[in-house]
Amino acid sequence: MRDNAGVTDEDGPRGTPLVDEAMKKAAVAWVSVAGGPALALWCAPLEGALFVVSGRGEQAAPGLADAAEAQVTLRGDHGGRIVTWPAQVTRLRPGTEEWDATAPLVAGKRLNAPGPTADLVARWAADDCAVNRLAPAGEPLTGADLPADAQAETPRDTPAVRATRKPFRLHRVRRR
Repeated sequence: MRDNAGVTDEDGPRGTPLVDEAMKKAAVAWVSVAGGPALALWCAPLEGALFVVSGRGEQAAPGLADAAEAQVTLRGDHGGRIVTWPAQVTRLRPGTEEWDATAPLVAGKRLNAPGPTADLVARWAADDCAVNRLAPAGEPLTGADLPADAQAETPRDTPAVRATRKPFRLHRVRRR
């Protein structure tokens, strides 16, 4: 067993006080799987972990559903990165006791949910959406240990095209 600054105890992995506090306030986490680019994902803090839902009709999180580990970066009250920690990824399976207890709580925290919570949970199960638990699993990087650069990725290629806007006119222009 380690003290409060450690990451393990008799019950298994747990975070440091900084990680625990950052998780409580998290609505978005930057998650990187297998050294890939970090993706900004909606998350729900619950029971000392972050829960991320991905799949059809939800956010895209390539590789997270099948991953065992991930890197999670959280921001502080000032909007900047304050901690990056390794996470153990566990996928909740529909029909299990853990799913029945956790999925409705995560669905209740989902903003702009289409319909009631029970319908959302049923859709997640039917569409094979991944509900993943990201739990702290190692020493976090904080303060001076964090990278000094912005960690910005180059924009990905996209088929989307920006529409050209019409010029702004304050008053109606009369033609002669």
